[in-house]
Amino acid sequence: MVHNLFEYLDSIRARDPAPRSRWEVLLYPGVLALGLHRVSHWLYGGGLYFAARLVNHTSRWMTGIDIHPGAVIGRHLFIDHGFVTIGETAEIGDNVTIYPCVTLGGTNPTNGVAGKRHPTLRNDVIVGSGAQILGPIVVGERARIGANAVVTDDVPEGATMVGFKARSTLVPVEEWLREFVPYGTPCKEPCEPGPNRVEELEQQLADLKAELELLRTMVDRAETEVGELRHGEAGG
Repeated sequence: MVHNLFEYLDSIRARDPAPRSRWEVLLYPGVLALGLHRVSHWLYGGGLYFAARLVNHTSRWMTGIDIHPGAVIGRHLFIDHGFVTIGETAEIGDNVTIYPCVTLGGTNPTNGVAGKRHPTLRNDVIVGSGAQILGPIVVGERARIGANAVVTDDVPEGATMVGFKARSTLVPVEEWLREFVPYGTPCKEPCEPGPNRVEELEQQLADLKAELELLRTMVDRAETEVGELRHGEAGG
């Protein structure tokens, strides 16, 4: 048991350079919330729903993290800071990292998926701050959900999702960074528009400026000709 605890604390230190020791990690609200969730989930599985909810509400009051007792959570979940909501039928794999203000939310059960209303996160997923993952969708292994992304469709394994509604960058994680991605949000190439696209846009802008200048010249010439014509008529 102690070995498993140390392994868990070390897994958080590997993803967060802030703590100077394992004992400091024990003070993290995400660690406390997960520990209390283990208790509430055990009570929930035994049919002690009120007791499970009591533990759940106590945990939310203490940590700002709301994990429904029915949620299924694997090993080494790291909730960095707080204000996270995880719904009843959510399923979370191993080594998942969730940053602040994330919601694993549910949809109406009349969507054809009986009972399952919340997302499933496979192993090694990273969810950036403010992301909303909604409905009974599956986020594939090693996927990254960028900050403030809104995800309502299945996410392929290894994809990086950004935006509202979230779109894939179409760049597999392994091609640009094999290790941990803080906040699940790529900040550099190749997830930003490539240089060829930038050059193409710059050329289009130059062409438009040239056309605008030509139009201005034509207008000035026409105005000059009209002025000369009127002056000639007045003189005649």
